[in-house]
Amino acid sequence: MSNTNKDQFDISDLGASLPAAAAALSAEDRDGLVNALKDKLQNLAGRHSDVLETLTPKSQHDELEAKFFEERAALEAKYQKLYEPLYTKRYEVVNGVVEVEGVTTEAAMDEEDKEAEEKGVPSFWVTAMKTNEVLAEEISERDEEALKYLKNIKWCRLDNPKGFKLEFFFDTNPFFKNSVCPNKNISHG
Repeated sequence: MSNTNKDQFDISDLGASLPAAAAALSAEDRDGLVNALKDKLQNLAGRHSDVLETLTPKSQHDELEAKFFEERAALEAKYQKLYEPLYTKRYEVVNGVVEVEGVTTEAAMDEEDKEAEEKGVPSFWVTAMKTNEVLAEEISERDEEALKYLKNIKWCRLDNPKGFKLEFFFDTNPFFKNSVCPNKNISHG
């Protein structure tokens, strides 16, 4: 290690005897060795970071990412319009506005039982939410009672500021006065 030029330092010069050689060095020499290694590593790291910065300029990456988000938003808006008839049909089925073809009723039911039977899919939304792993953990017993009155949920994109809005539509119930409870979610970033 007689080489005093930091730029010509070769780690192979240390060989397999580094622990023994390091033990034989004075504290001052060990500090010098450590500092020489640190300097060399910083020099190498600095040289490579310059190369990485020239590969993909941040402004070019940001432009591509902005275009990606713009195209994704347009695609999501397109499909949101295509989903709307499906969501309308779901609302009608869930709330008993339309009869579902292919659903059979028991022949043994008398007329009074048929009239007392709830139309649609009772407790559809609370059941859907409780089967979602993330939401299920958040639903308390009191929430569950209120959610039994939930008739529909609508989602729409917000452009300024960016985010989305959920609207919860409820039947008349003892929990809230409003039939629609909006919830805006703004993305920060």
